[in-house]
Amino acid sequence: MTGTTPAASFTADDYRARMERAARTAADAGLAGLLVAPGPDLVWLTGYAPTAATERLTLLVLAADRDPVLVVPTLEAPDAEKAVGAPALTLRDWTDGKDPYAVTAALLDDSGRFGVSDNAWAMHLLGLQRTLPGTSYASLTEALPMLRAVKDAAELELLAAAGAAADAAFEEIRTVRFGGRRESDVAADLAALLRRFGHSQVDFTIVASGPNGANPHHEVGDRVIEDGDMVVLDFGGLKDGYGSDTSRTVHVGEPTDEERRVHDLVREAQEAGFRAVRPGAACQDVDRAARSVIADAGYGEYFIHRTGHGIGVTTHEPPYMIEGEEQPLVPGMCFSVEPGVYLPGRFGVRIEDIVTVTEDGGRRLNDTTREMVVVE
Repeated sequence: MTGTTPAASFTADDYRARMERAARTAADAGLAGLLVAPGPDLVWLTGYAPTAATERLTLLVLAADRDPVLVVPTLEAPDAEKAVGAPALTLRDWTDGKDPYAVTAALLDDSGRFGVSDNAWAMHLLGLQRTLPGTSYASLTEALPMLRAVKDAAELELLAAAGAAADAAFEEIRTVRFGGRRESDVAADLAALLRRFGHSQVDFTIVASGPNGANPHHEVGDRVIEDGDMVVLDFGGLKDGYGSDTSRTVHVGEPTDEERRVHDLVREAQEAGFRAVRPGAACQDVDRAARSVIADAGYGEYFIHRTGHGIGVTTHEPPYMIEGEEQPLVPGMCFSVEPGVYLPGRFGVRIEDIVTVTEDGGRRLNDTTREMVVVE
């Protein structure tokens, strides 16, 4: 899930520094520049989040040898001028009936290769290609996957506050009655708690009971939670523009020996993944550490997703903790560590914390109990 609500904790100088760093990073990667459409990258770089989706072209143009320019429809220029990062930008507006691609083309090297934010509209990219047939393009995630991965001190503080708010929501939800209520009822409670503790946006509230817990991305439904159910809770959203995401698995009434054993196994795997976090380790090392615990216990085929994903101004972003990802961990990176075991038709268990890389290891941004919690 993603969100693009801007944080209020940054200044024009902060956004100017981000744009300058992004332009240098693009040049170092052999790109002529970056083209950034509305979405999380634009929010992170400028603080500007258009109030509504629009088919009209809005595009930030960044290049190392020129000042940043935001191409924007004339009718939306007043809102763009209010963005926190606007003082670091030159606004180039265009009116309905004019060609926005010609306006943008004048800012580009006509034979350059550009990084393009992943959520740019295809029709806008095709329009630029028609206007500048000598240009070529690469996905921003493919070309610069680590652009937003390393957080500064202010970002870490916002992520920690979001994690603490999600923890507070869990401490409250564990006290409510689960048995005899629908998954959707508990999910509504979770969403209300996230908002009560400061989230402006709730991105997801997974409540997966009994056999539904074997589906990692179960869509909340009207299944009535029963005594004896294992229930996977996975919830998060945005607080002050930065994400939370945590999972805990609770049990309605006393669990069986097998359910306790599987829960303990996932808890041990999550701890192993966390202990693997340190500067210089590869992202895949975190996945390997958690996965090996589960595989050694004979449940490897039931761990069916990556161990983690990055988090920041969206709740899912690079880096990813998965086999084959050799990107080294760097202090300031933030990501989830969330192994799970999913037994089809029976139950699932997932335990998830957001972790940040420190100078000598890792620090959890979630700190509710990882032991089995029994609920009413």
